[in-house]
Amino acid sequence: MARKTILSGMRPTGKLHLGNYVGVLANWIKLQDEYRCFFEIADWHAVTTEYERTREIAADSMEVAIDWLSAGIDPAKSVVFVQSEVKEHAELHLLLSMLVTVARLERNPTLKEQARDLELGENITYGHLGYPVLQAADIMMYKADAVPVGEDQLPHLEITREIARRFNGLYGEVFPIPEPLLTEFPRLPGLDTRRMSKSLGNAVLISDPAEVIAKKVAGAITDPEKIHMGDAGHPDICTVYAYHRRFNGQAVGEIRAGCVAGTRGCVKCKKEVAAAISDCLRPIRERRAELEADLGGVRRVLDAGAGAAREVARATMADVRRSMALGR
Repeated sequence: MARKTILSGMRPTGKLHLGNYVGVLANWIKLQDEYRCFFEIADWHAVTTEYERTREIAADSMEVAIDWLSAGIDPAKSVVFVQSEVKEHAELHLLLSMLVTVARLERNPTLKEQARDLELGENITYGHLGYPVLQAADIMMYKADAVPVGEDQLPHLEITREIARRFNGLYGEVFPIPEPLLTEFPRLPGLDTRRMSKSLGNAVLISDPAEVIAKKVAGAITDPEKIHMGDAGHPDICTVYAYHRRFNGQAVGEIRAGCVAGTRGCVKCKKEVAAAISDCLRPIRERRAELEADLGGVRRVLDAGAGAAREVARATMADVRRSMALGR
């Protein structure tokens, strides 16, 4: 039986951090063996909020591609491509935009959150308002059966499902209605307990060398009530303990017991988890060094991926134009 298709992607933000790896990449790597995967570097999506710095997007896209390949995204198993290199996305986006109302897009909770976080006020652009339609085009272009999402993203995917149902109802059954592939995306806190983000300066990059990881983790915020050796700790509110749980799992029982009893110091805890993180990332760093020395090879992977994506996209758009009776 043919494998089902999924589409997922990331905006190009440059080198990725541990939160990206734990929350998304590790899951994608597993999905490659179960699904026909299309992984998109969503550079047009980046323009919705980064339209004043477009000159940086191409370089950031390469950094994302290198990190994906270093971490284990395999171009022999998955189609890896840059969104803007498949122009059919723009055409489908245009056509789908006719099938959704402004009022529906304004109700999108993700848009409201972004407007608040970016302090946009009334300065939301036409493109930003319509980015869920572009996302729908991304998903529907490859006739994806499923999209890996967390529960908080379900309302966003529902816009794609609504558009697909409306298209099929008007023009005939062309698109599957993509199902949510509910996935728990673990959230790794930043070094200061807030969400991990490079813009907040609290991130450990998956490309960071061991000495940089050690220095960054040494400055991480721990349990504010554990000040001196001998003080009882509260590991569930400690960022460093959260890192131990992900990167040093075999030792968490002992670490937790020592923290609660006050027999384990924070300095030792930080050194141990920094070493564990570095050990986990060592193969990724080594692979990254190889790819950085062969950027032409990375470009060839993206070229091949764009070619494979375009082949599917052309067939989809032929179906769309035929069903809508567009063109000659």
